[in-house]
Amino acid sequence: MPGFSSPHRVLVLALPGVVAFDLSTAAQVFGFRDEYRRYSFSVCSSAPGPVPTSTGFTVQADAGLEALLTADTVILPGYYPALEPDPSVSAALRAAYERGTRLASVCVGAFALAATGLLDGRRATTHWREAEEFQRRYPAVRLNPDVLFVDGGQILTSAGQAASIDFYLHLVRTDYGAAAAAGIARRMVVATHRAGGQTQDAHRTARERDAAEDELSLVMEWAIDQMHQPLSLALMARRAGLPTRTFSRRFQQRTAMTPMRWLSSQRLLEAQRLLETSDITIDGVAERCGLGSAANLRLHMARELGTTPSSYRSTHRRPEGAARDRLAGL
Repeated sequence: MPGFSSPHRVLVLALPGVVAFDLSTAAQVFGFRDEYRRYSFSVCSSAPGPVPTSTGFTVQADAGLEALLTADTVILPGYYPALEPDPSVSAALRAAYERGTRLASVCVGAFALAATGLLDGRRATTHWREAEEFQRRYPAVRLNPDVLFVDGGQILTSAGQAASIDFYLHLVRTDYGAAAAAGIARRMVVATHRAGGQTQDAHRTARERDAAEDELSLVMEWAIDQMHQPLSLALMARRAGLPTRTFSRRFQQRTAMTPMRWLSSQRLLEAQRLLETSDITIDGVAERCGLGSAANLRLHMARELGTTPSSYRSTHRRPEGAARDRLAGL
């Protein structure tokens, strides 16, 4: 497995009033039975035992804060009310950070992470409804409440609810590559990839949001299916039946990216998948994902991922996937 000689240890730190959705989606991504070779998954709290959720039932924490000593990633789900945690929690999180543990907050879990002081001076996000209170309590944090998640390397923060799924898939993509994340997304029947910079859409009504998504979804699916072809902004707008400016504006409202920037990111994700799971030559990968040439693919991967196609393939290679693709005639 790329980067790890044993399953990556994911630990959820459930504070009183934990948001069950944030915790359960983490369990479905990292703790599902199919993932046992990649991840081990467990739940802890300040002490072992039942932990009340924000929706009235309890979950069981198998361990106390000592579990942070052996975790590779600690996830802090949202919790209500978002009170400052016990000093022992903050101390344990700071100690974990010093050991190199990756810390990831979801929704108002960012409040507990900010209480440690580790977010001071860093970019971060939280649920848009709690942004004003967060900024009042933690003014040293560079809060951006308009994005789905912020990847700061060892410390990451995410918006709440459905954004947590995008966030967890981003962690999988970072750990094991695009194909692994895409496989989990298919299993969970969710979008394969939404960029962290995409807006939380806090100020749009459900009707406006649904109409925009219905209008653009088919075009996005078509563009992914046709990414091996030359695609232009004008062609995508025409496919949507919209003037170019209107299409571009609505697309950016939906994705926080220009159409061509989004298309470039999808092509790079497909290139990653092909490099991980097939024996196709670098030139063939570039052609299949619409980047044209190996030189252009190298340019995109160096700029976006800081690596080369050959290095990426050697790091994230999945022999079983390559064999499967050969059988499929790829």
